[in-house]
Amino acid sequence: MSGAKGSGTIFFSRCTLSCVYCQNYPWSQEGQGQATPVEGLAKMMVSLAREGCHNWNFVSPTPWLPWIHEAWSRVVADGLSRPIVYNTSGFERVDQLRVMAGWANVYLTDLRYAEDASAKAGSDGAGYVRASREALLEMWRQTGPLKMDEEGVAEKGTICRLLVLPGRAHEAVANLEWLASTVGTGIPVSIMAQYTPAYKALNEAPWNRRPTQDEYGLVVEAMERLGFSEGWIQEYETPSQDNLVGFKMSPGNPDSN
Repeated sequence: MSGAKGSGTIFFSRCTLSCVYCQNYPWSQEGQGQATPVEGLAKMMVSLAREGCHNWNFVSPTPWLPWIHEAWSRVVADGLSRPIVYNTSGFERVDQLRVMAGWANVYLTDLRYAEDASAKAGSDGAGYVRASREALLEMWRQTGPLKMDEEGVAEKGTICRLLVLPGRAHEAVANLEWLASTVGTGIPVSIMAQYTPAYKALNEAPWNRRPTQDEYGLVVEAMERLGFSEGWIQEYETPSQDNLVGFKMSPGNPDSN
């Protein structure tokens, strides 16, 4: 995705989910960040492009789409263009995605849960399972399989991330099975072992622990058993907590260390 020159990543405040384990909750849930007019966003995009980024990577862009699109339109009108990566939790409305057909080049999305009770408990995401699956199908309809350039940088396609959650490895397996039976095993998947308790999860079971290596292994085995041939598998290792904002901060006190 990032290639030799990097992905031009721009993070937006707010998110379509409210995860109890969010590492970036001051921005995703409390709305912290720097207020930026459309002109400022356009300047960011121009600056990133001039630095040589391979794409514009919009992280959690959904609440701000009208302004993002306006900034993009201005930049493109001035003759500057890059592929757009739409980087989302997956909790999206299909009608909104249809508006973006032909605009978003690469969808980087999640299938976080396979049971609505888990989605509600972990992310206040009532209806997440149906919404995220319908959204992924629309993304796949728009982009099809992943296409890379000669440098290995994504130009078009949909990539699905599966974050293995504590006590919920079976849900990641269920999502892999759903993908295999609906989209097919040609969709690139990223199996992620990086879950670390943060924010409210620090004091809330079962979110207050990492997935075990055995839990993670169940998901990796399912990926291989089902025949997924495109994607990435993270190494299972203990991540450093030093750089996790949500680990350093107490809920409701973003200034604590």
